[in-house]
Amino acid sequence: MSDASINSPDFSGRGFDGEAQFGDFFALLKPRVMTLVVFTAAVGLFASPVHVHPFVAFCAILFIAVGGGASGALNMWWDADIDAVMKRTARRPIPSGKVTEQEALGIGLALSGFSVVFLGLASNWFAAGLLAFTIFFYVVVYTMWLKRWTPQNIVIGGAAGAFPPMIGWAVATGGISIESVLMFCLTFMWTPPHFWALALFIRKDYDHAGVPMLTVTHGRRSARNHILVYTLLLAALALATAFTSVGGPIYLAVAIVLNTLFVKGAYDIWRRDEDMSETDNFLTEKKFFKLSLLYLFAHFGAILIEAILTRMGMGGWS
Repeated sequence: MSDASINSPDFSGRGFDGEAQFGDFFALLKPRVMTLVVFTAAVGLFASPVHVHPFVAFCAILFIAVGGGASGALNMWWDADIDAVMKRTARRPIPSGKVTEQEALGIGLALSGFSVVFLGLASNWFAAGLLAFTIFFYVVVYTMWLKRWTPQNIVIGGAAGAFPPMIGWAVATGGISIESVLMFCLTFMWTPPHFWALALFIRKDYDHAGVPMLTVTHGRRSARNHILVYTLLLAALALATAFTSVGGPIYLAVAIVLNTLFVKGAYDIWRRDEDMSETDNFLTEKKFFKLSLLYLFAHFGAILIEAILTRMGMGGWS
């Protein structure tokens, strides 16, 4: 056996690093993504008009987080082949040989069942059913179907990441309302420009993996156009949300500042000349991508502040 075969990661075994550590299994759950899931779900729960006992709320958010992690593990199980050829994902637990595909599948399925059942027991079965649908949508509809089939993968598939605030709201109210739909739409419309900006500066990764991202199938110019259009639509939605029951003057101030910056960033990307150096383009795209991370956290943070003030009798437009 050659040295290369000894040192190369093997999806059917442990690879060259020996036994997997707790951190390797935890990495399967995509903790960074889970942070956004937890936060938006918590905002959805707390912004609802129904009071939830703190212990019930804690358990509900924990089980929603576990469900989000289960989705991540199943996503890594299915995408192990393309993760291995993409520079951004090559160090993930499966392609690096630290965790096997079978382990990831087992963990993902077990945590999926656990999170749905216990969310139902802790809160209500409508919220649990919504969590189950979210896991199904992310794993089956997005990961297994859309991601490798259409350049609109992230547009349609982005719905999976937009469900957590609706789930949080459902934990408290047992249903869906216009407010939870608005929070869903805010995340849904944010997802395409966020991911297309990422795709612009890691396009070669998607090329090598054969993933039909918009940057690969229609080119960088088309992706830039789409980023600008979606950003303008997102800005209109975000500002309109200020005048709903989950908005208020603080949210409006945050939305004005952030959407001004976001639209400017999208415009800077749109006006880029494809003949310019990749370095100049990448800096603009990376700046926009980093701003997009702050964008969603800040908007939901403002919704949370408005909810707190409302409960104190000081929030909203009243």
